[in-house]
Amino acid sequence: MTEAAQTADVALDPRGISTRARILDSAEYLFSEHGVNGASLRTIVAHAGVNTAAINYHFGSKKGLLEAVFARRILPIAEERLKQLTACRDGDGRPPLLHQIISAFLEPGMRGRHGGATFARLRARMAADASDDTRALMAHYFDGSSTQFLEALAAALPDLPARDLHWRFHYLLGTMVYTMANPGRIQALTNNSCNPSDMDASLAYLVPYLAQCFQADPIPEAPLRFEPGHKTE
Repeated sequence: MTEAAQTADVALDPRGISTRARILDSAEYLFSEHGVNGASLRTIVAHAGVNTAAINYHFGSKKGLLEAVFARRILPIAEERLKQLTACRDGDGRPPLLHQIISAFLEPGMRGRHGGATFARLRARMAADASDDTRALMAHYFDGSSTQFLEALAAALPDLPARDLHWRFHYLLGTMVYTMANPGRIQALTNNSCNPSDMDASLAYLVPYLAQCFQADPIPEAPLRFEPGHKTE
């Protein structure tokens, strides 16, 4: 290990934050603001106040840094999701089971306990600017827990065809990511009377809304085509 790497490993800033944590915080912020491709290692080094040797020592590469940023937030979210899913059950005085399952999926990531608004923006950027690397990260860290939620939803909705379940889960993901990204459009349209940054309000509306979507009648398998003036039965 080089002297620079040894220094990078133990150095603390005046607030007692380790070099590794400073790099992760800076990378998370810059990735969220500029995208993974838009934030260079040189920019991250300058923002964190470290040298390049520190990044090489702790993460090996930009790809390794991105994975570390992602894993730091996602592992606790996935763990909390599964813990809440395990607690879902029918019972007097409890919300409907479907509401519980949806809430267990949404709440850990949306409450801000694991990265807050900065990581929410990063997740939205990664979803919109998907590359092979970001898709691989999503699959590696999300597929296991998401599959368990799909199975729980299927058990709660035994009459819903798999194709409808999968599309509706896709829309759940899209609604969640857009709400967390919070681009400000609905605030502008409603003079701030609707504010997705209020996660209590977001979840209070989102959970029953999504539950109704999952409970809707199946969509015909043949694709429907809607045209202006076309009447449907």
